[in-house]
Amino acid sequence: MSGDHAGQSDQALLQATLGGDEGAFVEIYRRHKDRVFRFAYRMTGSPETARDVTHSAFVGLLEAPGRYDAERAGLGTYLCAAARNLSLRHASRAWRERAVATVPEPQHRATPSPLDALLEDERARVVRAAVSALPPLHREVLILAEYEELELARIAEIVNAEVGAVKVRLHRARRKLRASLEPWMTSSALAAK
Repeated sequence: MSGDHAGQSDQALLQATLGGDEGAFVEIYRRHKDRVFRFAYRMTGSPETARDVTHSAFVGLLEAPGRYDAERAGLGTYLCAAARNLSLRHASRAWRERAVATVPEPQHRATPSPLDALLEDERARVVRAAVSALPPLHREVLILAEYEELELARIAEIVNAEVGAVKVRLHRARRKLRASLEPWMTSSALAAK
């Protein structure tokens, strides 16, 4: 179904979707669901909430397509902005109390030794907890910059802020993250000796 639409622009797919073409919507979803989910997951720390946020972002596009303005931003940017708003609404819930499931990251090296795997798991847990502890405005720009590797201008579009404000938030987020990870890094370095 999505093969028929693979070469079409997002704007053409959205128009076809509004005309009742379900295959066009499936293609929009296929193109953007992974990034929206990853962003929502890293914002909320919960795979269940991230799925709900992702679903709601796409449903919102279908229910109110007039909110999307192609002149202002790309469809992927719009969907991430919608996920941001939905994630911030969910942030008031007790998601910090839940254990943060691990998003599998690609492995680029040979199988680690059990000790290396244990240390890597511990490092990942500590970093996830430190990122989750950041204020939402700092956490979102850090996630978009570091994990999604977006440029500052694109981040500014998603969070609806000036590029200068994004730079400041990102700088503060990195500084806070460094400060919260410093004790762990120091103890890890001492343990490795």
